[in-house]
Amino acid sequence: MNTIANRRRHPRHIALFSAKYTVKSGTYRDLVRNVSAGGIYIISRRTIADGQRISLRFPVLAFDRKPSVTGTVIRSQYRGFAVMFDNPVDEKICRDGQLSHVHIEQGQPAQ
Repeated sequence: MNTIANRRRHPRHIALFSAKYTVKSGTYRDLVRNVSAGGIYIISRRTIADGQRISLRFPVLAFDRKPSVTGTVIRSQYRGFAVMFDNPVDEKICRDGQLSHVHIEQGQPAQ
């Protein structure tokens, strides 16, 4: 049996926390539905085109700093979109699905 779950490189964890993200059309805040070391799924009614660059911040997880990651939108659907991170954050995903510490990006916002 070759299901999607069997083809995933990183196991997904159900999550529900706020993420702030920047794409070409602007900066928004929506809820995360699930997260893995390789990506994230964001619940949103916005249409974000496949292939678009994205910069994500997770201010709810750290009060003294705002961890961020960058990636690419790989699938957009009616109620959200999936993002593949540029670099997996394996050591930064806790067993309960929360991001424990994400490398702080010092670059420009996604374009």
